[in-house]
Amino acid sequence: MFIFMMSGQRREKKKRAAMLAALKKGDRVQTVGGVLGSVVEVRDSEVVLKVDENSNTRMRFSRAAIQSVVEEKSE
Repeated sequence: MFIFMMSGQRREKKKRAAMLAALKKGDRVQTVGGVLGSVVEVRDSEVVLKVDENSNTRMRFSRAAIQSVVEEKSE
């Protein structure tokens, strides 16, 4: 049972690493703290997000702070 738990954790870790490596300009993401924004710039260890369109507010986050890429629902 322990082996199955470890393989699941390893799989999730690889999936997360692939998601962070595939980040690109224009992706809509959510941070660990719940901040939603669009990727403006991707650096080695940082990601710059535009969090407000009206005031053009940008914030820098560590790549590790990105929780997920948000899929926009088309209506």
